[in-house]
Amino acid sequence: MAPAEQYLQAALDAFDFGGQVVGAVRFGSGHINDTFCVHTQPGEDPCRRFILQRISANAFHHPEQVMANIVGVTSYLKKEIAAAGGDPERETLSLCAARDGSYFHMDPEGSAWRVYPFVEGTMCLQCADTPQRFATSARAFGKFQRMLKDYPADTLYETIPHFHDTEDRLAKLKAAVAADPLGRVKDVKAELDFVAARERDCSVVCRALREGELPLRVTHNDTKLNNVLLDRETGEALCVIDLDTVMPGLSVNDFGDSIRFGANHCAEDETDLSRVNFDLDLFDAYTRGFLEGAGGALTEGELEYLPWGARLITLECGMRFLTDYLEGDKYFRIHRPGQNLDRCRTQFKLVADMEASWDEMRAVVDKYR
Repeated sequence: MAPAEQYLQAALDAFDFGGQVVGAVRFGSGHINDTFCVHTQPGEDPCRRFILQRISANAFHHPEQVMANIVGVTSYLKKEIAAAGGDPERETLSLCAARDGSYFHMDPEGSAWRVYPFVEGTMCLQCADTPQRFATSARAFGKFQRMLKDYPADTLYETIPHFHDTEDRLAKLKAAVAADPLGRVKDVKAELDFVAARERDCSVVCRALREGELPLRVTHNDTKLNNVLLDRETGEALCVIDLDTVMPGLSVNDFGDSIRFGANHCAEDETDLSRVNFDLDLFDAYTRGFLEGAGGALTEGELEYLPWGARLITLECGMRFLTDYLEGDKYFRIHRPGQNLDRCRTQFKLVADMEASWDEMRAVVDKYR
């Protein structure tokens, strides 16, 4: 029995769901956490649903810090949303307290469990089926930046140190190559050569932060399209989810992660690289939506580095997949051998395409800045 299923009943018992729990089933397609949809029957009232998640202890060594960040940011967002006349219960996540009054329950293996009410009438998409959908998610993440622009980023925990530090990711890759625990280095020469040719690029955004060209922000750090809930009736973005990696960071990285995930028409683990192509039209749609949502909250320096954010976060993600492959697939969940290597190769193909479209990318940003 998997650890999550082993401790599931104890986690269910730790929370008051306001009714009889009639089922809890695996839910979603995330790589990191274990997620369950809990169904309850509160007396004569209609059934209610909740999301119960076990936070990965491998990914997050201090779950109490993860939860402190989420409590702080969602509480702040609720006030901002209410002040703007919105619905705080649907436009940001709400945490359910455990029976002991805390916002999480710890299991014997040191993993934290938490509960959110299910946001009904919503959907999340795995890919942008239209440029309009992509722009909708962009407005959500731009709005996220705007609403949190005055939140003191330095009061948040850095729950994964150096998470989007491309220099550090390069160092970790080099360490994995040197150790070569599974003897896989011999099979990835082309990928390592690709990184070596771009080693100087890895310092571009890091250096801009050190030199004060880019401000530290509250950032989401996992701005994939499927981390935005859309209203099923209107199709509009409703709520940004998956807040585990909310911490101090750079807005250009949040922008860039959306681009690397969504500005193409292939799966993240596509094996046919001829199908992996950076889509400049989707980049245009997302840039427009993101800047509309941000509503002038970004500095001139941030606008200048947006294309770099897309290019470097894609390179960084490819390096992370490659590092995990060399180390034995310990971080990103895989469903078949070589999946992390395939994920790496798709990212590097997108980087090459962005480099070929560099002037056009900069022109798009200039058009909407």
